[in-house]
Amino acid sequence: MFTNPEQFASATKALFEFQLMTFNALTSKAVQGVEQVVALNVATAKSAVEDGLAAGKELSQSKDPKAAMAAAGAQMQPDLSGATAYNQQLSEIIKDIHDEFTNAADAHVAEAKSNLSALIYDVTKNVRPGSENAVAIVKTAIDNAFLGYEQVTKATRQAVQAVEEHIAKAAEQVAQAPAKAAKAAKK
Repeated sequence: MFTNPEQFASATKALFEFQLMTFNALTSKAVQGVEQVVALNVATAKSAVEDGLAAGKELSQSKDPKAAMAAAGAQMQPDLSGATAYNQQLSEIIKDIHDEFTNAADAHVAEAKSNLSALIYDVTKNVRPGSENAVAIVKTAIDNAFLGYEQVTKATRQAVQAVEEHIAKAAEQVAQAPAKAAKAAKK
């Protein structure tokens, strides 16, 4: 692979450019994610203020305590629905960012593994007799490192999937809570 310093410099430059490109792409995605979260928060705050003003106006126009309680109870449903919608949108933004970072990391590891394998092959093809065991140990250590990374990646993905499932279940329960409360109040 590297028979002269120019080839080594070229390979190093290519790796550096790949890393820089990956870093720029991830930074751009992170900034885009922050922009999405800020926009979501601004929209949610604006909606909450508008809903609060409308609810306050409705409560102030209530003729008796029963009407005021009914107005306050009616306000609970949209608040819970809004919180559920907010959580779902936030989860989608986070998932998109996570997926982008995971894909970039996977591509980077695959590229690094390919380059490292080529380098090891090139370095070891002219190894002195009797050094085969040392070469085998190095190759095994590198393979084990990549296998460890793959196992950690798999476990992380499973954990993220479990968290996403729990968030979805919690959002569903929050969305169903007002209906259950209304049924209980009617009894």
